[in-house]
Amino acid sequence: MKKRATAYPVWNAFLPSPDSPLSLREQLVRFFRKGVTHNTLKPGIRLPASRTLAQELGVSRMTVTGVYEQLLAEGFFEARQGAGTYVASRIGIRPPAPSTPARPVLAGSLRSRQLVGLDSMSLAHPAWPLTPGLPALDAFPYALWGRLEGRFWRGRLACAASYGDPQGLLSLREALAEYLGVARGITCHPDNIIVAPGAQAAVLIAALALTDRGDRAWVESPGYDATYRSLVLAGLNTVGVPVDAEGLEVQAGRRLAPDARLALVSPSHQYPTGVTMSLARRMALLQWADEANAVILEDDYDSEFRYECAPTTALKALDGDNGRVVYVGTLSKLLMPGLRLGFLVAPDHLVDVLQRVRNGSGHRVPKSVQATAADFIGNGHLGPHIRRAKSLYTERRAALLSAIASEADGLLSVSTAATGLHLLADLPPGCDDQALTAAARAREIGAGPLSGLFVAPHTKVRHGLLMGFGNTPATSMRGAVQTLCALIEEQMRT
Repeated sequence: MKKRATAYPVWNAFLPSPDSPLSLREQLVRFFRKGVTHNTLKPGIRLPASRTLAQELGVSRMTVTGVYEQLLAEGFFEARQGAGTYVASRIGIRPPAPSTPARPVLAGSLRSRQLVGLDSMSLAHPAWPLTPGLPALDAFPYALWGRLEGRFWRGRLACAASYGDPQGLLSLREALAEYLGVARGITCHPDNIIVAPGAQAAVLIAALALTDRGDRAWVESPGYDATYRSLVLAGLNTVGVPVDAEGLEVQAGRRLAPDARLALVSPSHQYPTGVTMSLARRMALLQWADEANAVILEDDYDSEFRYECAPTTALKALDGDNGRVVYVGTLSKLLMPGLRLGFLVAPDHLVDVLQRVRNGSGHRVPKSVQATAADFIGNGHLGPHIRRAKSLYTERRAALLSAIASEADGLLSVSTAATGLHLLADLPPGCDDQALTAAARAREIGAGPLSGLFVAPHTKVRHGLLMGFGNTPATSMRGAVQTLCALIEEQMRT
């Protein structure tokens, strides 16, 4: 059988930029991603050997090997035993955005002009063992943060007294833009970022700005209840779309609500199941948004914490210049929830309507918090903090898995454990997770129920436990798991 020829001329288009803040490896990764998603690299094409490509491009073989390994992990490439590396054959190809769109792209909603202000409050669970959604509050750099915030109050009183930029402090937006480019593959300008008090407020701002009351919206089922509430508060008709091992079932969404204006997804680490959306599903979701003239809200809340693989590229990075994805980010998991620091990254044509709604709804973050965060990130403290936190979470995750293995045989079955700050455990048949968690919280164990996170019309509700390890010391895991097991056994006897 004749092998397909390798398309060597394609590599000649790669021109590394010495002025880019990105490493040579990351520049080459982005070059390949763009080639695959825009069909200049056809599915099934054989790639040159790493040594050959390194010689062609004048780079080290280690650089090329690292690029291949990352793109294999992300699903852009596939390895065939004894035959080399190929462009993956199971990727939906999406044409590049036309220079002159045939129809207007999401220029704003009636609600964004009327500035109907809604807000919501969410009560945080106490910091009991196994409470999901909490980072390591004991590892937050309180002293350093206090020094940086004190410097703001001592030296910038005139600046602190004003209302400030409704889009957010420029120094913070500059720091976030630089961080997102390196950590999440998102190329954006500070003018594309809008600061908001947390991800939930950011989702509400986007929903108010980009949809009208009564519009339908896809939400993951099961999914994060706080951001779901934001869509309900905005007056949207939410449609629960099932999630499987590859993430949101796009074809199911097409059947359930083909006319939806918005989809709220967490592709890098789905909450609560923990799955990562496959590349094929990501491309299918982007294709649906193009065809339906819809917008995708990408909730990327804790993608930095992966324990068995490298972080996947953000969906917004795949969207490129098409302008269909609004990225929702937060510092709640990287730092702590009490800071209430979230943000939106929007395409140019949506910034104005989003800013108007943010300004009209009063969703502001105190300038002292913004300035301190800008100094914290800009002065190089965030990277070391993430590394220390990830080391701590690795230890705590291992302690929880060990406790489950030794204490909960046949009672708790962990289905996902590679990403984030919580585990999802299945329960024995007939066990009621709502009753179980109520009994656990009476004993100050903060595990949460899975069944309450499903959204209609989803009917196949699972029962399970969300077990957070981020804010639980390793020494507390075994006792908390033993208490849960005793409660499960008690429930099964009655």
